[in-house]
Amino acid sequence: MNILLIAINAKYIHSNLAVYSLRAYAKEYREHIHIAEYTINHRVEYILKEIYRQKPQVLCFSCYIWNIRYVKELIVELHKLLPKVPIWVGGPEVSYEPEYFLERYPMVAGVMVGEGEATFQELCSYYMEEGNRGGNLEQISGLVVRTAQGMLSRTPARGFLNMDNIPFCYSQLETFQNRIIYYETSRGCPFSCSYCLSSIEKDLRLRSLGMVKEELQFFLDHQVPQIKFVDRTFNCSHSHAMEIWRYLKEHDNGVTNFHFEISADLLTEEELALLETLRKGQVQFEIGVQSTYGPTIKEIHRNMNLSRLETVVERIRQMGNIHQHLDLIAGLPRENFDTFTQSFGQVYQMKPQQLQLGFLKVLKGSYLYENREEYGLVYREYPPYEVLRTDWLSYEEILKIKLAEEMLEVYSNSGQFELTIKVLELAVDHPFELFYNLGKFYECKGFLAMSHSRLRRCEILLDYIKENNFPCQELYKETLTFDLYARENMKSRPKWAPEVAEFSKLRKQYCKNGKLSHLEPFWYDMEAVRGTKTLTAYPEKKRERAFYLFSYGQRDPLTGQAQIKNVGTVSELENGRKGL
Repeated sequence: MNILLIAINAKYIHSNLAVYSLRAYAKEYREHIHIAEYTINHRVEYILKEIYRQKPQVLCFSCYIWNIRYVKELIVELHKLLPKVPIWVGGPEVSYEPEYFLERYPMVAGVMVGEGEATFQELCSYYMEEGNRGGNLEQISGLVVRTAQGMLSRTPARGFLNMDNIPFCYSQLETFQNRIIYYETSRGCPFSCSYCLSSIEKDLRLRSLGMVKEELQFFLDHQVPQIKFVDRTFNCSHSHAMEIWRYLKEHDNGVTNFHFEISADLLTEEELALLETLRKGQVQFEIGVQSTYGPTIKEIHRNMNLSRLETVVERIRQMGNIHQHLDLIAGLPRENFDTFTQSFGQVYQMKPQQLQLGFLKVLKGSYLYENREEYGLVYREYPPYEVLRTDWLSYEEILKIKLAEEMLEVYSNSGQFELTIKVLELAVDHPFELFYNLGKFYECKGFLAMSHSRLRRCEILLDYIKENNFPCQELYKETLTFDLYARENMKSRPKWAPEVAEFSKLRKQYCKNGKLSHLEPFWYDMEAVRGTKTLTAYPEKKRERAFYLFSYGQRDPLTGQAQIKNVGTVSELENGRKGL
């Protein structure tokens, strides 16, 4: 028997925890269960061919918003090629309206609804054993199936699993080379955010800490580059989070990074004190703010102490050892364009390493989906079901936010223009205005639909600065030069940067690591620009240029930037009075 679990991921670097967990739970049928992973970048023809060549006898698809279009097309074509092979689907994209899905796709045998490990195990048993003895699919909990009469039958709902009964699925890491590994220590969520599917599952279950520590040690021993915890709110249990963070501190291998989704306002002083002692870059946090507008926070049933969140985010920023990724959602109920830009400005001023500006997705099964008409939610018919307009936000305004979002990704979240963006902030009254105006410039010039190199992005930015007659234009040329060399030792010198052939002797003297270091002079005090959270005034041009040494062999674990050091002015270096 060949039971094929199929995952179509968003990127190659991603892996699908669901299919590996299903296979691990059905351990007695392990030799008959095979996993096939693809990405949405593969052509459907390629995936179709590869599945067909594996000669499956049962097909099971893992369904999410990023792959459901592919799955729908594949099941239609696979049924033509393999008409006797039963096709099963599971996952959030089919669990909430399974009857509707089965009516539209009559070639599908059934849907595994909700948590799938035990259901899949019994399904394997049916095909391996009971089916041959006249077993009945309707006796398996957690399914919506077709009866012998062609009717749809929903079997009893399956109870939630004890987290300790779910086997560890990463005993062999060869499959996950150069890929992110996803790991969970809890399921369920104690909160009720109306846009989120996690709020449906109220029964919060935790994996025993003894098991968690043993599994984490396996990752540490194998020096896995990154582990992403998929726990919906990792720190909802103080004792659970503290014990894991303490273990990671005591067993740090100096390599592995751990990603957690947390509620920052829940962090206690005890937790912050421990987190401050972690290796720089050992952990990173994703923090969902979503909105700072009071009526919206209340409307979406979000439990959040905004003042405490701001205090904690700033505290972590000052620690300097944890990468912070903050989320905002455009299109939530009661938030109009003005209040959203206020939310943007408030979160932007928290200065996380990344501010992800997302757009509401009206997910099947969520509270907002069930009440979409009440809120005037108009959204895309097909995945990812992104909002088009609401009673408070027009499509025209959403397009404005999308312009700002694209520029935010390019010039801020990329981390490639840190100093230049700090200076640009001085030229606008509000941070949203900075990215929106830059987006309008791109749109006017026809640059949006084009792919641009990093150097070209710099040139476009300089054109924008010149066209808008910004003050201190020479400063921008220097900050862009600084930003470029902070990331890499440029193969070709930026055309706006001045010639420095006169300093070739100094460069040879101080750049002893060859291509792994670079020496560059600047008229402006780049240390002052780098060292402040937000600039309040343009820096003054110095009487003499200072040299900065960029060392690429040593990089900041949070930003990836080279180690940078002010080694002295031109005259100081030439006279040997200062330097390395």
